[in-house]
Amino acid sequence: VQLQASGGGLVQAGGSLRLSCAASGDILSRYYMAWFRQAPGQGRQHVSHITWSGGLQYYADSVKGRFTISRDNAKNTVYLQMNSLKPEDTAVYYCAARVARMGLWEYWGQGTQVTVSS
Repeated sequence: VQLQASGGGLVQAGGSLRLSCAASGDILSRYYMAWFRQAPGQGRQHVSHITWSGGLQYYADSVKGRFTISRDNAKNTVYLQMNSLKPEDTAVYYCAARVARMGLWEYWGQGTQVTVSS
């Protein structure tokens, strides 16, 4: 599967953005999907993931209550709605996929830059 992330940009603190991750080459419903982010000089952080059908989601504590992950398997797309953005949310955001319920994230999209100004 190939993943293409989009939707990043520059936003003021308190604003919102919605990231999209479009999949091609396979059926999205076969995959657990996740969003990661990497800020300058820091390691990659697991932000959120969602199960095959979308019934269960995980969020890092730092984004819980502000970010929402969702998926539209018919459109082969996963979303990350980001509200109440903070400057510390500034990072390159990546989507990732894996087939199994657990294990390594096997497939990665290119990143999309999110910059939150104070």
